[in-house]
Amino acid sequence: MNTFTILIKCLYFRIAFNTLRNLRVDFMIYFKETSVCQIGIEEKDGFITKTVFENSSSNSGESCHFDAASAPAAVVEAFSQLEEYFSGERKEFTVPLAPAGTPFMKNVWEALCTIPYGKTATYKEIANAVGNPKACRAVGMANNKNPIAIFIPCHRVIGSSGKLVGYAGGTDVKQKLLILENENFLEK
Repeated sequence: MNTFTILIKCLYFRIAFNTLRNLRVDFMIYFKETSVCQIGIEEKDGFITKTVFENSSSNSGESCHFDAASAPAAVVEAFSQLEEYFSGERKEFTVPLAPAGTPFMKNVWEALCTIPYGKTATYKEIANAVGNPKACRAVGMANNKNPIAIFIPCHRVIGSSGKLVGYAGGTDVKQKLLILENENFLEK
């Protein structure tokens, strides 16, 4: 290969790389300290697509501190609804959500949204609700992959023994949320 051919190939790869890099879409995650913990919210096209807890490793995008003046309207509304929820004024969220997942995961997440405020369900009960009674572990995995925790209330799912098991924000945050919703909640 002559020098000219090598230069052309290098130029081609540089153009291709820069084009791909410029096409990459990163979403901003807006972080805010709440009464429970620091929470990040990601939005795309007016829909909430992700919540991230301060201790989470799933923060893959750019992040910034929440500022209502510069944040997208959906993020402002989501944080407003979270504040109402944490103060006990809100029991259901109405902010538009767009969770990414498989059809099974989305069925599980829809079932989670039917668990009433202040109540809990077991993984087995959710498996039954989605029509697959033997899918307890798959329900657990879908719960684990829930990208919009709190808004999709995976914190309301507990083990069959009544024990708190796994949560993106940690079981201490899960317990705070359950006590917030039902001050009589006690882990068995």
